[in-house]
Amino acid sequence: MLVKTPKRRETIEYPSSDGEPMAETDLHREWMFRSIHRLQRRYRGKRVYVSGNLLVYYEKGNAKRHFSPDTFVVKGIDPKIRDTYLLWIEGKPPDFCLETTSKTTRRVDLRIKSQLYAKLGVKEYFLYDPTSDWLVPPLAAYQLVRGKYEPIQPTSDGKLLSRELGLYVYLEDSRLVMEDVKTGERLMDDEEARDAAEQRAQTAEQRAQTAEQTLKELKEEIQRLRQELGRKPNGRKS
Repeated sequence: MLVKTPKRRETIEYPSSDGEPMAETDLHREWMFRSIHRLQRRYRGKRVYVSGNLLVYYEKGNAKRHFSPDTFVVKGIDPKIRDTYLLWIEGKPPDFCLETTSKTTRRVDLRIKSQLYAKLGVKEYFLYDPTSDWLVPPLAAYQLVRGKYEPIQPTSDGKLLSRELGLYVYLEDSRLVMEDVKTGERLMDDEEARDAAEQRAQTAEQRAQTAEQTLKELKEEIQRLRQELGRKPNGRKS
């Protein structure tokens, strides 16, 4: 009797690296990390996943169908550590993607990723050029409207609104700023927050020293005035 051996199921591997370099320059890598860490700090303790430079696979069974946003945010999922992001497992695409555009990524960011992100349903797509060499203007943003991207128009003071994140995004001396719409506070990563806290402490200490010196001078002036008031016009003390 011939017994057929059951066929083994083919196992598809989804590598965590595609062999491509992380960023073109130190500056681009710095801003990629800074954007990720700022957003991670904002959403710490919340059910929001923030990552970047991570392979996102969007077609089950096809390890060639992937992309890797520099920074992305997915709301409503567990912020656990992941090797890759499998869209059919997670159940949704990123809500927000930010690309740090350079000479080698400009064409991909503007055309290929733009079309793919819109097709997959990424609600907001931001592009930032830290050198101001490859994008005009160096900060641009798009929102998904009926399956297509439309530019997000800046406010009167040049800020771009991310409705998905509740943030104003804008440039200040070519540096990317993310600002909470409700509080007006700027997003910081942990290092920036420590530096800001240290600066506030130094300022408070300087103010305290100034106040202490002012108080000392006031006490001396009060003592001098009391001595003068204690004297009579003929120079005798009362």
